[in-house]
Amino acid sequence: MKMFIPALRLSVVLMLVCGLLYPLVTTGVAQLLFPSQANGSLMVQDAKVIGSSLLAQEVKSPGLFQPRASKANYDPTASAGSNRAVASPEYIAEMNQKLATLRQENPALPHQIPADLVTGSGSGLDPDLSPEAAEAQIPRISQATGLSKQKLAQLIQDHTQGRQLGIFGEPRVNVMELNLALTTAQKK
Repeated sequence: MKMFIPALRLSVVLMLVCGLLYPLVTTGVAQLLFPSQANGSLMVQDAKVIGSSLLAQEVKSPGLFQPRASKANYDPTASAGSNRAVASPEYIAEMNQKLATLRQENPALPHQIPADLVTGSGSGLDPDLSPEAAEAQIPRISQATGLSKQKLAQLIQDHTQGRQLGIFGEPRVNVMELNLALTTAQKK
């Protein structure tokens, strides 16, 4: 019983520091220094929140760039990838089906199809594509929107982000940001 009161005091102090004070300070600092990121990197169009630049969203319009496939059906509460082995018959059948659908929707695809057009990311919510995967969609989008292939290629180039710190990762294009630029270009 002698140790109960000091243990209780320590527990209360640690709960206040770790459960209240620390979260309030880190939230305040994040809101002060990085307000957009602290609020989820939300994207706004016409004064309306349309999504986050950190999460892929399903795109059905033939006039927009398509993101990577999602096993989670683009639901951020159900983040999931495929656990199938690359050599499994189910995986091969799924990839053949995705390739057939992709070729049907994009008849002008090059012979070498960028892998990220048919494979999903580990989370199923990757918002980025390789520049090559975005470029492979140019003929379909050009036909659907009437924008020139050169204009679409320029949009991709303008929205391509390089490697992080110049050495990590691969160049990438955020699909949502690219589609926003595309819809703006169509209005001009």
